[in-house]
Amino acid sequence: MSSEFLFQAVIYLLAAIIAVPIAKRLGLGSVLGYLLAGLVIGPSVGGLVGEVEDVQHVAEFGVVMMLFVVGLELRPSLLWRLRGPILGTGSAQVLCTAAGVTGVAMVCGLVWPVAVTLGLILSMSSTAIVIQSLAERGILNTRGGQACFSVLLFQDIAVIPMLAVLPWLAHTYLGHADAAAGGHGTGHESALTHLPQWAQTLCTIGAVIGVVVVAHYFLRYVFRYVAASKLREMFTVVTLLVVAGVAWLMHLVGLSAALGTFIAGVVLAESEYRHQLEADVEPFKGLLLGLFFMAVGAGLNLGLVIAQPGLIALLVAGLIGLKFLVLLALGGTFRLGLGASFVFACAMAQGGEFCFVLLGTAGQLGLVEPELAALMNAAVAISMALTPLMLIANDRLIQPRFATMKTAREPDAVESHDHPVILAGFGRFGHIIGRLLQSNGFGVTVLDNDPDQVEMLARFGLKSFYGDASRADLLAAAGAEKARLFICAVDDEAKSLEIVDLVRHEFPHLRILARATSRDHAYQLIQRGVMDFRRDLLGSALDMGADALRVMGFRAHRAVRAVELFRCYEEESVRELAKHYGGDQATYISVARQHLENLEAVFRQDLKRQHLDREDAWDVAGPKEP
Repeated sequence: MSSEFLFQAVIYLLAAIIAVPIAKRLGLGSVLGYLLAGLVIGPSVGGLVGEVEDVQHVAEFGVVMMLFVVGLELRPSLLWRLRGPILGTGSAQVLCTAAGVTGVAMVCGLVWPVAVTLGLILSMSSTAIVIQSLAERGILNTRGGQACFSVLLFQDIAVIPMLAVLPWLAHTYLGHADAAAGGHGTGHESALTHLPQWAQTLCTIGAVIGVVVVAHYFLRYVFRYVAASKLREMFTVVTLLVVAGVAWLMHLVGLSAALGTFIAGVVLAESEYRHQLEADVEPFKGLLLGLFFMAVGAGLNLGLVIAQPGLIALLVAGLIGLKFLVLLALGGTFRLGLGASFVFACAMAQGGEFCFVLLGTAGQLGLVEPELAALMNAAVAISMALTPLMLIANDRLIQPRFATMKTAREPDAVESHDHPVILAGFGRFGHIIGRLLQSNGFGVTVLDNDPDQVEMLARFGLKSFYGDASRADLLAAAGAEKARLFICAVDDEAKSLEIVDLVRHEFPHLRILARATSRDHAYQLIQRGVMDFRRDLLGSALDMGADALRVMGFRAHRAVRAVELFRCYEEESVRELAKHYGGDQATYISVARQHLENLEAVFRQDLKRQHLDREDAWDVAGPKEP
């Protein structure tokens, strides 16, 4: 191992450690952090690392692993359910974008084979950046996220016919037959090149079927055998062997390695070892994906950008603008909704990692001149770097407008029927309270500020009214003057406190029961005089704590006694600590530590009391004792 290799490894790792946390803290996302780190250490800026082609070849394995993990998360039933978006939205995006780019390129004077080539190449988007960015935001499973995933999957499949058509375009453009002999269109010499076309097709189909059959029928027994050895590292080795083996086989027959591992992942999604496989691959996937993004940043020819800034800016703006408009139009055509359409357009309006592969192949075939390829590479890399910024702009500037539009409807006309209870908030917490009261014959007037929640619950026969409970006129219309009880079950702490203040001021006769979503929230309720509250997770956490004590050997009555003792002391502690909340921090910490010590003393005293009185009071059903 050479010192040069170790030095470059240190530089890559150090740059990632410095840049990525800073980018995350600034809200830019990890992808942009990796790209900027690669740019800084690359030949164009810092010159700390040399040529990045070798690194990029290794890093591309991260994209392969990412698609394997994505496949593991997609059960075949879900993939079948997405067949419409994959074929419909995916094919429409590729064809419309390719047609648009081709038209622009021909207007700029390029001959049609070269224009079509650029159209096909630039129709690709970055699977790695889009999925990573959407997953970080937790919106991969939304309508916009699913549309992005469907299109990306279609693009990965479409790479195969694109690679096949490039030699034909080269033959047409150059006008001689040896252009078609430039390989199998993959940039490498396929092992099947010497075979007839029909034999190549059979071998390719056979390789895909072989992956499916082996993954479904054979690997289950291999994983079971390895798991029986109790050697964690061997399971990791087998997992990596599966990914590398499938990638090698796909490469051998001239297919996309990423597509092959995705197919293997989908087949293994039904396996009982799915979660273990995902856990084993995840660290390698994250590391190699980060390295891939850094290699893209380091490979950006900043000298070319500086030499021709106007042309590069025009190419980047044209690429992003054209794809953005096409994607936005497709979102409307396929009825994604405006909010999801903007997510779809902002996430996908860039070039992708397959653009570099296809540009390299087109260059080898003579379709794209080196100067044009360098310009396209720079434009694609910059568009990829701009994607996190576009998503940030979407999060902060565009999506809030749709949230405002969604809640801009007028409040419902409330029919109170003189119900004795008003319940604000009918979500996962409030609807349990409402159903319990209604089941026992108590009338409840329910208010909720989420129109989607109101409409969804109405389909299940649960009556609620849309409206903001922090408005005095709405509470009056709901019958607050005659009601006896007001329950505040909203999950927004600031809104909850606003509602409580209003009710205490305008309707002081109402008794208030409140939901506390945190300890700090409970303190603020107490300081407002609301002593009847329940903390969100305390009850369920104590129930599980009782189960844990049972499993560890406590008898049922002793476990319940311990939980009730803890509950009483915890509620007393919260009320006592509320007196110090918001004051001197040192005093608050000192009192809190004293309460923890007192809790241990309380349990010691109770244990002594139980030794003096050994009567078994009662037993209840619970987890089976060991």
